[in-house]
Amino acid sequence: MNMPSNKSPIRLNNPRAWRTYIGGKLLDELHGKIPGENSNFPEEWIMSVVSARNAGRENIIGEGMSHIQNTDLTLKEMLDAKPEYYLGKSGASNYCGSLGVLVKLIDSAERLTVQAHPTRAKARILFNSPYGKTECWHILGGQEIDGEKPCIYYGFKPGITREKWKDLFDRQDISGMLSALHKFYVQPGDTVLIEGGMPHAIGAGCFLTEIQEATDFTVRTERITPSGQNVADFMCHQGLGFERMFDCFEYDGYSAEDIRKRGFIVPSLLFSDSGGSIRTLIGYSSTPLFRLDEFLVSSQLYVDNEDRFNGLYILHGEGVLSCGGVDTILEKTAQFFIPAGMGDYTINATPGKPLRIMRFFGAQY
Repeated sequence: MNMPSNKSPIRLNNPRAWRTYIGGKLLDELHGKIPGENSNFPEEWIMSVVSARNAGRENIIGEGMSHIQNTDLTLKEMLDAKPEYYLGKSGASNYCGSLGVLVKLIDSAERLTVQAHPTRAKARILFNSPYGKTECWHILGGQEIDGEKPCIYYGFKPGITREKWKDLFDRQDISGMLSALHKFYVQPGDTVLIEGGMPHAIGAGCFLTEIQEATDFTVRTERITPSGQNVADFMCHQGLGFERMFDCFEYDGYSAEDIRKRGFIVPSLLFSDSGGSIRTLIGYSSTPLFRLDEFLVSSQLYVDNEDRFNGLYILHGEGVLSCGGVDTILEKTAQFFIPAGMGDYTINATPGKPLRIMRFFGAQY
């Protein structure tokens, strides 16, 4: 098979991944399926070179991995074959089989189980991985579920020790677990950085973009999901066992005000004129691990590609991306891998159909 060019956007497919929680109705509707349906496929993975870790589904090879649209070629296979060609010299030197970043769209129809992910330091010790799973949520929208507005649980309150947390787990005291965490109601536009080790849970009714380190290491402390599904032992401890799994949690306690200062990120405006704007929703000043931008294009927007690989996801609208004399159609839900060497480009929105686009980068280098 001929490899895609590094001088044009490379369109990817839209993989969904099985999860332990229910959701996905809003994802269905984003893709034009009306009415949408909730299921165990509440996440769409974007620019993915990693597989989902799901107990009982080990026979499903490469679940959640991105493919070049209309081919059997995975994004990982393409990059493995020519890393410098697609990632540039600097990107290729940091590649090692992983982009180090993964983006998802998540639609939760129920609260996710309380969980934590390892820091990079803990991931090296516990999983022999160079990547942990620090992540960031940008709230796109949501809905009330059973009269509850979209919310998140994030960070231990003061006084929670490893021993107290393990006791709550052993007794499966879910209300006690939730009471140990801060609860925040969220709305579209909120951006929250969830650092490795911090306990958290996405509440029911949240629709968000997640950008994260490219692993699927998730330690869960609930044995049954809110909708009544049993959580397999592996899905709780990720192979660490029921004692070592508690090494993943950071037990520092914070006030709600401290959590807001630490985790709620204020976007910064990079550029704006009559044709469109670029905002950085979370940048390298907040974490060196990834960056997430938002393009709003009413007519025309010029974009500096920065000679770094990145990705695009078209949330709304339609138009054309023009680069080096080649035009690429942009349509709702299209996702693209942008090679480092592609060059700068111009985005033109179709009249009356303004574009909203997410752009995402891996670690700073």
